[in-house]
Amino acid sequence: MTVAWHERLRRGGLAALEVCVVAALYYGSARLGLLQQLVRGQVTPVWPPSGIAVAALLLRGPRLWPGITLGAFLVNITLGPSVPAVLAIVAGNTLAPLCSYALLRRTGFRKELDRLRDALALIFLGAFTGMLISATTGSAALVLSGALSLDRFWPTWSVWWTGDAMGVLVVTPVLLVLRRARWPSGVPPVRWVEGLLLAVAAIGVGFVETGRAPLLFLGFPLLFWAAFRFQLTGAAPCALAVSTFAILAAARRSGPFAGHDLVTNMITLQAFNGTAALTALLLSAILGERAQSQREIELACGQLADMVSKITTGDHHPLLTRGPTRTTGADAGEADGEPR
Repeated sequence: MTVAWHERLRRGGLAALEVCVVAALYYGSARLGLLQQLVRGQVTPVWPPSGIAVAALLLRGPRLWPGITLGAFLVNITLGPSVPAVLAIVAGNTLAPLCSYALLRRTGFRKELDRLRDALALIFLGAFTGMLISATTGSAALVLSGALSLDRFWPTWSVWWTGDAMGVLVVTPVLLVLRRARWPSGVPPVRWVEGLLLAVAAIGVGFVETGRAPLLFLGFPLLFWAAFRFQLTGAAPCALAVSTFAILAAARRSGPFAGHDLVTNMITLQAFNGTAALTALLLSAILGERAQSQREIELACGQLADMVSKITTGDHHPLLTRGPTRTTGADAGEADGEPR
């Protein structure tokens, strides 16, 4: 009895700790995301907490939803505009990742993201579909509370929805990669050098993206390089870095974001971020499937070679180890055409 009670207490303590960790990560990433807010101090082009929430549910299960709710409440209570509106926004921010999680589980989603169907499910179900709830609930709450005029509903909704969706597309894959990250052993030094060069190139492209020249497209060769050489392990962080630099450029109104209004810049930014995330996810998934198929073909070839070797040597093969068939006299007579 005492041992079982201590075990339940330990599990309860671990569960409470996980909830607090999720709430802290949600709150911390939200404060970072709000540095680039575009509408009323609380709507941003990329909302990292949505990606953290979906990843937490995929990795640890739906029992962590109180951490999402607590983190969302701590963030929005300081932003207002009223307690009912805050509660509605918190409810939407909690239900959206739960909906994404349910949709992904229903499709047999695998956290390794090594299949094309998993990438497509994360894009269209986890990001674009699930985040409709938070965008609609939050924008409606702001309008009903009087904090937002009715004519600003759709612009706010579009920024809210794409921001939450981009959070899932660029943050969730990175967290899923970190979950299975291990210190590599036996990696050739040339691979370490290549990874370092990729990181340096990403930083260099970031400085170019945030400059005055409209050179956002320079990030795509990096995505192809990372996906082909490191698959999702390299492509997901690279997509996050490229999108982050694009957001900084949009906030500064530099490069392709100079001289345009908010709506035009949002369309440009979200089109770029969405394309970068889709490129990283889809290309990594396709290459992962190809690698898996190649391993299965090599395994099948190895088994076939072993089978052929055993047949050739006559080792434990029933057709080659059977002795000559003995015939009875009757059978011999039948063979000679004589009646039985």
